[in-house]
Amino acid sequence: MARKPQDPTVLHGHHVVTGSDLRATFVEEDELENPDRMRRRILHGVVLVLLVGLLVAAVVVAMAIQNGQIKIPTAERSPAAVSACPEATYDYVPHEKIRLNVYNSTNRPGLAKTVADELVARKFAVGTVGNTESGFHGVALVVSGAAGQSSAFSVQRNLPGSDYVQDGRTDATVDVILTGDFKDLAKPELVDQTPGKLSCPRETRREADAPATPVVPSVVPASPNP
Repeated sequence: MARKPQDPTVLHGHHVVTGSDLRATFVEEDELENPDRMRRRILHGVVLVLLVGLLVAAVVVAMAIQNGQIKIPTAERSPAAVSACPEATYDYVPHEKIRLNVYNSTNRPGLAKTVADELVARKFAVGTVGNTESGFHGVALVVSGAAGQSSAFSVQRNLPGSDYVQDGRTDATVDVILTGDFKDLAKPELVDQTPGKLSCPRETRREADAPATPVVPSVVPASPNP
């Protein structure tokens, strides 16, 4: 009858402690005695799991974008500012056919009358001459309705640097509002009478206090020195 092989871990009825048992015992005792090391091991494990999760999520998202399941919105280009200046080309209107009013919004007494007299000398039909208030910064405002745009174009040729503004009037009259930067009318012999467009320099002038569409005063206070 074959002898049963002896258990190498038992000697004379006692358990034989092996090297593996000793190492396991010392590792367990070391970990119990060093909780910081245990926490670091746990932290490293958590970080590793998170990194793997992020990597998997990135791969899934990339595949979804490639397959068109996820669409990334693209930045849209902001629309260009719409010009308030009419784009039409106008012929130069004879002065005697233009009815205009002249207003002074500066602190220079008598400016409106001086300019009105010069315009009358050029055959313009000048009506009201007076003072007004305007917060616009520039040479002058030339104001008309749609019916008076060709007349306003001719007036601007005599007022270089002026800004055109359209209002709601239905007739062809034109208002000239002289503002702080006004100096002189163009010399009569230098006025360009070829066809052209209305001018709105405020649209390219970046001033915080010069709005794209100036508020045109509707009531002109009476004054003895316009």
